[in-house]
Amino acid sequence: MVLAPGDAEGGADNRHRGADQWLYVLSGSGEAIVLLVIERKEKHQIRNNGRGLLRTLNFVPPAYQSDGNRRSRGKK
Repeated sequence: MVLAPGDAEGGADNRHRGADQWLYVLSGSGEAIVLLVIERKEKHQIRNNGRGLLRTLNFVPPAYQSDGNRRSRGKK
């Protein structure tokens, strides 16, 4: 993900229904409501408040159980 100055990703109601998310900042500066591990259903947002691009590396694992079956989508 790359955010231009002033841009944001997510919002007050942004959440993942079936998987957690990891976010790692590669370069730039920014502000996040939740950082490091964003658990499924957890509201989160990241905003670039710097002068250059904010680059992050995001990991959103597949929504599968250890037995290989797909996890249910869950409920909001």
